[in-house]
Amino acid sequence: MQQAYRFSVAPMLDCTDRHFRVLMRQISHCSLLYTEMVVAQAIHHARRASDGAERLERLIGFDPLEKPLALQLGGDDPTLLAEAAALAAERGYDEVNLNVGCPSDKVQRGRFGACLMAEPARVAACVSAMARASGLPVTVKHRIGIDQRDSYDELVQFVDTVAAGGAERFAVHARKAWLEGLDPRQNRTVPPLRYDLVHRLKRDRPHLTIELNGGLETPDACLAQLQQVDGVMVGRAVYAHPLRWAGVDRLIHGRQVNDPVLASTVLRGLIPHAQRWTAGGGRLWAIARHLVHLVEAVPGARHWRASLTKAAGERSAGAAVLAEAARALEERGL
Repeated sequence: MQQAYRFSVAPMLDCTDRHFRVLMRQISHCSLLYTEMVVAQAIHHARRASDGAERLERLIGFDPLEKPLALQLGGDDPTLLAEAAALAAERGYDEVNLNVGCPSDKVQRGRFGACLMAEPARVAACVSAMARASGLPVTVKHRIGIDQRDSYDELVQFVDTVAAGGAERFAVHARKAWLEGLDPRQNRTVPPLRYDLVHRLKRDRPHLTIELNGGLETPDACLAQLQQVDGVMVGRAVYAHPLRWAGVDRLIHGRQVNDPVLASTVLRGLIPHAQRWTAGGGRLWAIARHLVHLVEAVPGARHWRASLTKAAGERSAGAAVLAEAARALEERGL
């Protein structure tokens, strides 16, 4: 996973499930992908259930072709997080990430996410336990601050404390989080971006691996940031415009790419996954719902999306729906 973190797709609830990750792997072979956040306590309960194997597969199962892949965990209990991290290692994940950035009320009630920035010693203890139990790289995704605790000194103190616990990389969302008064969506847009603080953090702690997250909309914007940080992480702009990022293997990872990535080739690449999924009883819509942004800004895109949505929504829909959708795109050179 050499420098896969130079470009990564951020963990996003209801977005970065196994189907979207397989889709993204058609677009970039090199970038680091993340699961949705999985609560460590849910993994603990699933392991002890009578149908534990099935529950764990739903929670943390993945296709090896998704790798390099990180499991993002939520929690504040070192013992539970260590158990989850050990299982991640057994399952073949490349690394584990601790969520210290989500500001939602639900997450706060569970005493994890962004509110843990107020408890750097506890975060360090969690990281240390995860690293010891798994042997995997343990990384942390966090904000530049929370509420009134948003000074640069407090950010550095948090990072230094957690680094001492064994964190190998920090993905820094360059906005602070308001734990009261803003919902998660507003917390992604209302607090101003402070790239300067992330740049300063990298300058002041050159021995740490620092990624920048937040507000990056294009590959060129990512390249500009890579002049000052080690990696970039992009979330919503990847989900909303997946083909915009078709050049990241060449531009950011330095990999020679011979064939262009087209919407039709992405669909063709998804067909084996769709065949396995539907053969196991899964519905095609679980995959197709991620495809609505694959074709955009061309004549007929709306009609293509409507046709795909209708066909994939049928309970009996199978991989042939994707094959037909790909054929329609190939006729137009898309």
